[in-house]
Amino acid sequence: MYKKFIKRFLDICIAAVSLIIISPILLVITIWLHFANKGAGAFFYQKRVGKNGKIFKDIKYKTMTDERDKEGKLLPDAERLTKVGKFVRSTSLDELPQFLNVLKGDMSLIGPRPLLVEYLPLYSPEQNRRHLVRPGISGWAQCHGRNAMTWTKKFEYDVWYVDHLTFATDMKIVGMTIKSVLFREGISGEGSATMEAFNGHN
Repeated sequence: MYKKFIKRFLDICIAAVSLIIISPILLVITIWLHFANKGAGAFFYQKRVGKNGKIFKDIKYKTMTDERDKEGKLLPDAERLTKVGKFVRSTSLDELPQFLNVLKGDMSLIGPRPLLVEYLPLYSPEQNRRHLVRPGISGWAQCHGRNAMTWTKKFEYDVWYVDHLTFATDMKIVGMTIKSVLFREGISGEGSATMEAFNGHN
Protein backbone atom coordinates (compact mmCIF):
# COMPACT_ATOMS: atom_id res chain seq x y z
CA MET A 1 0.00 0.00 0.00
CA TYR A 2 2.73 2.47 0.98
CA LYS A 3 4.94 1.70 -2.02
CA LYS A 4 2.12 1.91 -4.59
CA PHE A 5 -0.06 4.72 -3.28
CA ILE A 6 0.84 6.43 -0.01
CA LYS A 7 4.44 7.23 -0.94
CA ARG A 8 3.38 9.13 -4.08
CA PHE A 9 0.63 10.98 -2.17
CA LEU A 10 3.13 12.10 0.47
CA ASP A 11 5.61 13.14 -2.24
CA ILE A 12 3.06 15.47 -3.83
CA CYS A 13 1.87 17.00 -0.55
CA ILE A 14 5.32 17.54 0.94
CA ALA A 15 6.85 18.86 -2.28
CA ALA A 16 4.00 21.33 -2.86
CA VAL A 17 4.03 22.66 0.71
CA SER A 18 7.85 22.84 0.73
CA LEU A 19 7.97 24.87 -2.49
CA ILE A 20 5.51 27.38 -1.06
CA ILE A 21 7.41 27.73 2.21
CA ILE A 22 10.90 28.02 0.69
CA SER A 23 9.94 30.20 -2.30
CA PRO A 24 11.65 33.31 -0.79
CA ILE A 25 14.84 31.28 -0.27
CA LEU A 26 14.67 29.99 -3.85
CA LEU A 27 14.39 33.55 -5.14
CA VAL A 28 17.46 34.68 -3.19
CA ILE A 29 19.54 31.70 -4.31
CA THR A 30 18.49 32.18 -7.93
CA ILE A 31 19.61 35.82 -7.95
CA TRP A 32 22.80 34.98 -6.06
CA LEU A 33 23.82 32.25 -8.51
CA HIS A 34 22.88 34.34 -11.55
CA PHE A 35 25.67 36.77 -10.72
CA ALA A 36 28.13 34.22 -9.26
CA ASN A 37 27.99 32.05 -12.39
CA LYS A 38 29.12 34.90 -14.63
CA GLY A 39 26.16 34.81 -16.98
CA ALA A 40 25.89 31.00 -17.11
CA GLY A 41 22.45 31.08 -15.50
CA ALA A 42 21.14 29.86 -12.16
CA PHE A 43 19.60 26.55 -13.22
CA PHE A 44 21.07 23.37 -14.63
CA TYR A 45 18.98 21.00 -16.74
CA GLN A 46 20.20 17.53 -17.61
CA LYS A 47 18.63 14.33 -18.93
CA ARG A 48 18.53 11.63 -16.27
CA VAL A 49 17.09 8.13 -15.99
CA GLY A 50 13.95 7.60 -13.94
CA LYS A 51 11.68 4.72 -13.02
CA ASN A 52 11.69 1.85 -15.52
CA GLY A 53 14.37 3.62 -17.56
CA LYS A 54 12.20 6.63 -18.46
CA ILE A 55 14.27 9.68 -19.41
CA PHE A 56 13.40 13.04 -17.84
CA LYS A 57 14.96 16.48 -17.41
CA ASP A 58 16.45 16.90 -13.95
CA ILE A 59 16.50 20.48 -12.66
CA LYS A 60 19.04 21.67 -10.11
CA TYR A 61 20.77 24.88 -9.21
CA LYS A 62 23.84 25.50 -11.33
CA THR A 63 26.93 25.66 -9.12
CA MET A 64 29.60 26.08 -11.80
CA THR A 65 30.49 28.59 -14.46
CA ASP A 66 30.80 27.66 -18.15
CA GLU A 67 34.42 28.82 -18.35
CA ARG A 68 36.55 27.09 -21.00
CA ASP A 69 40.23 26.78 -21.88
CA LYS A 70 41.91 28.19 -25.00
CA GLU A 71 40.77 25.15 -27.00
CA GLY A 72 37.15 25.72 -26.08
CA LYS A 73 36.93 22.79 -23.65
CA LEU A 74 35.25 23.20 -20.28
CA LEU A 75 37.68 23.66 -17.43
CA PRO A 76 37.79 20.93 -14.74
CA ASP A 77 34.87 20.93 -12.29
CA ALA A 78 37.08 22.10 -9.42
CA GLU A 79 38.09 25.22 -11.36
CA ARG A 80 34.54 26.10 -12.43
CA LEU A 81 32.97 25.57 -9.01
CA THR A 82 32.43 29.04 -7.52
CA LYS A 83 32.56 29.90 -3.83
CA VAL A 84 28.83 30.47 -3.90
CA GLY A 85 28.33 27.22 -5.79
CA LYS A 86 30.46 25.32 -3.29
CA PHE A 87 28.32 26.61 -0.44
CA VAL A 88 25.08 25.81 -2.26
CA ARG A 89 26.33 22.31 -3.09
CA SER A 90 27.74 21.55 0.39
CA THR A 91 24.46 22.54 2.04
CA SER A 92 22.47 20.58 -0.58
CA LEU A 93 20.57 23.73 -1.55
CA ASP A 94 21.30 22.85 -5.19
CA GLU A 95 18.78 20.00 -4.87
CA LEU A 96 15.81 22.21 -3.94
CA PRO A 97 14.52 22.77 -7.52
CA GLN A 98 14.04 19.00 -7.77
CA PHE A 99 10.84 19.43 -5.77
CA LEU A 100 9.42 20.38 -9.18
CA ASN A 101 10.55 17.00 -10.55
CA VAL A 102 8.77 15.36 -7.61
CA LEU A 103 5.52 17.17 -8.39
CA LYS A 104 5.76 16.12 -12.05
CA GLY A 105 6.20 12.50 -11.05
CA ASP A 106 9.75 12.18 -12.41
CA MET A 107 11.17 11.71 -8.93
CA SER A 108 10.31 10.87 -5.34
CA LEU A 109 11.55 12.57 -2.19
CA ILE A 110 13.39 9.36 -1.28
CA GLY A 111 14.99 6.92 -3.72
CA PRO A 112 18.22 6.16 -5.62
CA ARG A 113 19.75 9.30 -7.10
CA PRO A 114 18.94 9.79 -10.83
CA LEU A 115 22.03 9.21 -12.93
CA LEU A 116 23.21 10.07 -16.45
CA VAL A 117 21.61 8.49 -19.51
CA GLU A 118 24.99 7.36 -20.86
CA TYR A 119 25.41 5.04 -17.86
CA LEU A 120 22.46 2.85 -18.93
CA PRO A 121 24.47 0.36 -21.05
CA LEU A 122 27.08 0.03 -18.30
CA TYR A 123 24.95 -1.43 -15.50
CA SER A 124 24.97 -5.08 -14.57
CA PRO A 125 21.47 -6.66 -14.44
CA GLU A 126 21.58 -6.39 -10.65
CA GLN A 127 22.63 -2.72 -10.69
CA ASN A 128 19.92 -1.94 -13.24
CA ARG A 129 17.30 -2.92 -10.64
CA ARG A 130 17.81 0.53 -9.10
CA HIS A 131 15.39 1.77 -11.79
CA LEU A 132 12.47 -0.28 -10.45
CA VAL A 133 11.53 2.71 -8.26
CA ARG A 134 11.42 6.46 -8.79
CA PRO A 135 14.77 8.18 -8.21
CA GLY A 136 14.91 10.45 -5.20
CA ILE A 137 16.26 13.76 -3.96
CA SER A 138 17.93 11.76 -1.21
CA GLY A 139 18.44 8.05 -0.77
CA TRP A 140 20.02 5.20 1.15
CA ALA A 141 23.37 5.63 -0.61
CA GLN A 142 23.48 9.39 0.08
CA CYS A 143 23.08 8.64 3.78
CA HIS A 144 26.19 6.49 3.67
CA GLY A 145 28.65 8.84 2.03
CA ARG A 146 26.96 10.67 -0.87
CA ASN A 147 29.80 11.17 -3.40
CA ALA A 148 32.57 9.85 -1.17
CA MET A 149 32.16 6.14 -1.98
CA THR A 150 32.78 3.73 -4.82
CA TRP A 151 30.19 3.20 -7.53
CA THR A 152 29.96 -0.49 -6.62
CA LYS A 153 29.04 0.33 -3.04
CA LYS A 154 26.61 3.06 -4.14
CA PHE A 155 24.72 0.60 -6.36
CA GLU A 156 24.64 -1.99 -3.58
CA TYR A 157 22.89 0.57 -1.38
CA ASP A 158 20.50 1.53 -4.19
CA VAL A 159 19.43 -2.06 -4.81
CA TRP A 160 19.10 -2.66 -1.06
CA TYR A 161 16.65 0.25 -0.94
CA VAL A 162 14.57 -1.22 -3.79
CA ASP A 163 14.22 -4.44 -1.79
CA HIS A 164 13.49 -2.70 1.53
CA LEU A 165 11.26 0.20 0.50
CA THR A 166 8.93 0.87 3.41
CA PHE A 167 7.64 3.90 5.30
CA ALA A 168 10.03 3.10 8.16
CA THR A 169 12.99 2.97 5.77
CA ASP A 170 12.07 6.31 4.21
CA MET A 171 11.70 7.95 7.63
CA LYS A 172 15.12 6.61 8.63
CA ILE A 173 16.62 8.07 5.45
CA VAL A 174 15.02 11.46 6.16
CA GLY A 175 16.66 11.52 9.60
CA MET A 176 20.04 10.40 8.26
CA THR A 177 19.83 12.95 5.42
CA ILE A 178 19.30 15.81 7.85
CA LYS A 179 22.37 14.68 9.81
CA SER A 180 24.41 14.33 6.59
CA VAL A 181 23.47 17.83 5.43
CA LEU A 182 24.14 19.44 8.79
CA PHE A 183 27.63 17.93 8.98
CA ARG A 184 28.22 18.27 5.21
CA GLU A 185 29.37 14.68 4.89
CA GLY A 186 30.55 13.03 1.66
CA ILE A 187 30.11 16.04 -0.62
CA SER A 188 32.90 15.10 -3.02
CA GLY A 189 34.78 12.08 -4.21
CA GLU A 190 38.41 11.81 -3.21
CA GLY A 191 40.49 14.41 -5.07
CA SER A 192 37.50 15.72 -6.99
CA ALA A 193 34.88 18.46 -6.67
CA THR A 194 32.25 15.92 -7.70
CA MET A 195 32.07 12.15 -7.97
CA GLU A 196 34.11 10.53 -10.72
CA ALA A 197 32.29 9.23 -13.81
CA PHE A 198 30.99 5.67 -13.85
CA ASN A 199 32.89 3.53 -16.36
CA GLY A 200 31.20 0.15 -15.97
CA HIS A 201 30.11 -2.39 -13.38
CA ASN A 202 33.27 -4.50 -13.37
